[in-house]
Amino acid sequence: MFMTKILIAAMFLSAVPLPLFGAAYPKNAVHLDTKKVATGCSTCHLSFNFKAGGGPETCIICHGDASRLKKEYKNMPRNFAPTSGNRKNIEAEFAKTYRHPTFDAKGIHRSNEILPETDSRMPRHAECVDCHNPHYVSTENKFAGIRGKRVGNVISSVSKEYELCYKCHGESTNLPGQYGNKRMEFATSNPSYHPVEDEGKNTAVISLLKPYKEKKINAGDVSMISCGDCHGSENPESPRGPHGSLYEFILVDHYSTKDNQTETPFAYALCYRCHDRSSILGNESFRYHALHIQGRGSSTGANGTSCYTCHSSHGSPDNKYLLTFNKTVVSANSQGQLKFVEKGVSTFRGECYLSCHGVDHNPKSY
Repeated sequence: MFMTKILIAAMFLSAVPLPLFGAAYPKNAVHLDTKKVATGCSTCHLSFNFKAGGGPETCIICHGDASRLKKEYKNMPRNFAPTSGNRKNIEAEFAKTYRHPTFDAKGIHRSNEILPETDSRMPRHAECVDCHNPHYVSTENKFAGIRGKRVGNVISSVSKEYELCYKCHGESTNLPGQYGNKRMEFATSNPSYHPVEDEGKNTAVISLLKPYKEKKINAGDVSMISCGDCHGSENPESPRGPHGSLYEFILVDHYSTKDNQTETPFAYALCYRCHDRSSILGNESFRYHALHIQGRGSSTGANGTSCYTCHSSHGSPDNKYLLTFNKTVVSANSQGQLKFVEKGVSTFRGECYLSCHGVDHNPKSY
């Protein structure tokens, strides 16, 4: 009976249309390596509905709490699933305060779905198979076998992390109201953007800590970053990837976007991973940085405001230096203007036309 189920699983896999234009499954696919997964296909495909898919509950049998193998499969044949190895507990990440809704939105994923989502009424969800193709993934290529964005009748394959993220965080019509199209925010046609798709356009970011550089010159320079450099677990020992975090927005470090708060290394820890705090508070790039972030002190009852009040953490379609004003804090000035005008490329001079904390900038120059 056990061998019969193995054969059924193998027959099923051979009949499934391959996701990448009929390409053969790679020989180095992790889940097809019997040295890692002794019973091969039947480890995942034994006794579950092939049409609907096993869902994340199947994945966490091996990639969750190690005790699951003993509890849930204690009556299965010997070596049915791996009982050792360097697998980390991904299940624990989905129990954190901020997480992808893998276990919060069950039964929504469709086996034939193509992202970005075109139905604005479709509930947001993120199953394991939206980001991982278990038949193709290998240690050399974690994006192997993942279908990318549809352009007309052509569906590309994913080769870079940001392409995977854009599938749900780009043109999807069911984006939550407070979130925008990240593909547009990171577009290299913008005046400024964090260097995810390409090196940045702003060639003078004097607060950067080594080895970060605006442009890669020496072998050790880091001039580009990935979504995963900011989004992922707060615990460096956890599995890599934006599964879950104790910090809002599934961030690897704390980043407060609130107004009227005290500046501390913790408040903007995410920013200070790449940007020198002493340079920022020393006003090396903007003469009023410290005043804005730290405020005028507790004696006046006024604290500082977040980096987020003036800067986008992804990219700005309007200004250099990632300048995008948070309109819940910043509004138009007495003349109805809300803009930044650069006055000196190499001297960090400019003018702000806006109103903030009751102060009319009409303009304020620096």
